[in-house]
Amino acid sequence: MSDTHQHASHPGLIKRLKRADGHLRHVIDMIEDGKPCGDIAIQLQAVEKAITAAKRMLIHDHIDHCLGHGGEQDLAEMRALAKLL
Repeated sequence: MSDTHQHASHPGLIKRLKRADGHLRHVIDMIEDGKPCGDIAIQLQAVEKAITAAKRMLIHDHIDHCLGHGGEQDLAEMRALAKLL
């Protein structure tokens, strides 16, 4: 695929995902270091929320900038994206 697909929100999205990646690496370290399961679960929940927020941001941006040309194609894609939210 040579056609790039960039939006103004992508740098912020990358920043969010890199932050989540750092938190996930910390969770792995916690497991390897034998930290309490409750503490690990709290950190995993934070990672999960960060990734969910990034997914929402991506989907909303896609809806705002890539859909709206009308037709059955947009409707089908909108339904598929709604299932991901």
